[in-house]
Amino acid sequence: MDQFKHLSFPKAPLIKTLPPGPKSQEFLEFQSKAESSAVSYPRGMPMALRRAKGATVEDVDGNIYLDFFGGAGVLGVGHSNPQVIQAASQQIKDLTHSLDVPNPARRSLVQILSSFLPPSLDKLFFGGPTGSDAVEAAVKIAKINQKRSPLIAFEGAYHGMTAGALSLSSGLSFKEDFLPLLPDVHFIPYAYCYRCAYGLEPDSCDLRCAEYLEHILEDPHSGVGKPSAVIVEAVQGEGGSIVPPSSFIPRIREICSENDVLLIADEIQAGLCRTGKIFAFEHTLTIPDIVTISKALGGVGFPISCVAFKQELDQWPPGKHIGTFRGNVAAYAAGAEALTFMRDHNLDDYAAQMGNIMLTELKKVEKESETIGDTRGLGLMLGIEFVRSKETKEPAPQCAQKVRSLCHQNGLLIEIGGHYNNVARFLPPLILTRELAFKGLEIFADAVQQTEKDLSSVWT
Repeated sequence: MDQFKHLSFPKAPLIKTLPPGPKSQEFLEFQSKAESSAVSYPRGMPMALRRAKGATVEDVDGNIYLDFFGGAGVLGVGHSNPQVIQAASQQIKDLTHSLDVPNPARRSLVQILSSFLPPSLDKLFFGGPTGSDAVEAAVKIAKINQKRSPLIAFEGAYHGMTAGALSLSSGLSFKEDFLPLLPDVHFIPYAYCYRCAYGLEPDSCDLRCAEYLEHILEDPHSGVGKPSAVIVEAVQGEGGSIVPPSSFIPRIREICSENDVLLIADEIQAGLCRTGKIFAFEHTLTIPDIVTISKALGGVGFPISCVAFKQELDQWPPGKHIGTFRGNVAAYAAGAEALTFMRDHNLDDYAAQMGNIMLTELKKVEKESETIGDTRGLGLMLGIEFVRSKETKEPAPQCAQKVRSLCHQNGLLIEIGGHYNNVARFLPPLILTRELAFKGLEIFADAVQQTEKDLSSVWT
């Protein structure tokens, strides 16, 4: 499983100076003075980057890190994938911007992306360059077809930072300073079995969380108007890499169909081979009405997003949803080449195999750990939830933060998330090799052990 070894730096990890090194500190100081205080990622992983390759990145001080973050899931085929870079570079020489005027690169992307999708999702729309833009477009498609305003989303959801997408995201830390946002958005519990909203167990709960959706839609006193759509992540990302029971998404699909409500699947993070299937909804053979796609679609980080939907929903008139940067031709070329790479190398199967290997090893770490309450994931979308006590499940965000910091200092990049910011999240490039995976897991396990040692005296 080291077929992609040549795509990454040969010596990784390699820490020459404890990060942030002096050159990184200079960059960080400049950024702090010149840029907005809203900058976030360098706070948890303080460094300035110089270059990246495959599943490895190098900072300006010469430190080389294993990348288990992957640009929040953007780098599906790896940093600076030479096949994708070549396609994008050639395109840049010829044509870079075209609004929505057709061109060869755009057609190539449409053709291969369509081959990845279920046949019934036969219409594509390229809007603005981010996942948030795709969510905004999906909501517009739902409303213009259904002639209804209400929307239903799930606790733990993250769909973006524009006003409409943020309205559908549940995290109060993201939105509480900007309320009110989009009206008539309602949240219901997701199938987060480790922290069931109803205090039930998955083997005997009768899928209470899904059945609650049916109650809302069919009880005239639920207080919720009939929605135009339900939006759901088949595997929740920022909510904590939460994998629902296999019957959850099909039941949501069934309830939506019975009540004439459209189902939007947000595949921005989980899509394009990340979970071991091309799209996460494929794990349950469920077909949504609308799908949002972004992140890995840009190949090596080119900004692009897309909405795929059923032909009968293509009811909006020309110009109803526009955007200047829906015509980034380099992104089309990069995306088409990245999808070709995924197909030619069976990255869905590869991610499934690598994910199983890593999850097995992480379960061993969990067994030996005093603070890991749950380890979960599908493919290379993994989450490790930290708690102060496995019995009480009290969240331990300080534990997750310290583990991230120790990982960074020792050459591994990870991110944290979850309801309580207590989940270590792995989203490595899908071309991660077995050798690099085990090196990263060793660093992570050592960080967990050191964190537990350091915090034990504080907690007792």
